[in-house]
Amino acid sequence: MLKQRVITAIIMLAVLLGTLLAPTAWPLVALLSLIAACTLWEWLRLTLPNCVSKAAGIIAAVVGLGLLWLGNAWLAATPVAWSSLMQAHLNLWLLPLVTLVWIVVGTAMVVRGQAQQRSGQVWLSVFGVLAVVAVWGASVQMYMLRGAWFLVSLLALIWFADIAAYFTGKALGRRKLAPRVSPGKTWEGAAGGVAAATIWVLLTTLWPGSFGAVLAERWPVWLVVLIAIFLASLSIVGDLFESLLKRRAGVKDSSQLLPGHGGVYDRIDALLPVAPLALLLTGTTL
Repeated sequence: MLKQRVITAIIMLAVLLGTLLAPTAWPLVALLSLIAACTLWEWLRLTLPNCVSKAAGIIAAVVGLGLLWLGNAWLAATPVAWSSLMQAHLNLWLLPLVTLVWIVVGTAMVVRGQAQQRSGQVWLSVFGVLAVVAVWGASVQMYMLRGAWFLVSLLALIWFADIAAYFTGKALGRRKLAPRVSPGKTWEGAAGGVAAATIWVLLTTLWPGSFGAVLAERWPVWLVVLIAIFLASLSIVGDLFESLLKRRAGVKDSSQLLPGHGGVYDRIDALLPVAPLALLLTGTTL
């Protein structure tokens, strides 16, 4: 299992690095559209009622192709009117709305931790579509306007939070963070993850073009610290939210698309609530 995980991780990193270093943004836009479609397919399999769960693939494919079409329009030398209108609506209402739902509703659901029933509510499926479109739109815009280093430095915030939380929890974990949702996570681990992510953001304020540096250009240092803490905490909410959906659906992984790692949603669950807010906080819009 470990060997399989390592091989899959190396391949994923190689593909991501290749698209980030490509001479045009098209490879990354295509990759992000594929990731969005796979994530939505997995999300809908967890939330749609059994009687219509087969529709998850169709919905995900349509949304993925639509995002690819929109991305292609954004990459055009002269974006067409409809794509600019879509971008305006995305930034003006969809990103703030999805962010608000993550902060208020997502956090409340995780705290409540009601994992005994399958999450077949229609609104969760609708929110899945909106959340996936929002994270795609935020990620594409951040890359197109700020570059690869900006996007990678934001991803690293999540990676540091996740890795530090794991090792801190293993070494010091005593008090359960959300026992009804994810029994393995602890308050100590969460604190370690938030601390590591905050330190990373503060360090990157010294590196031009990074997420931390752009934050420091717009906000005072004390507020940058609070933003880093909040984003790291929100990444934990995203992780726990997916765990809640999986427990309600009675599955261990969102799928088996990534050998040794589970599903694509399992890999980007923490990014979904973080990316839209990160874009709003840095003013990174087309």
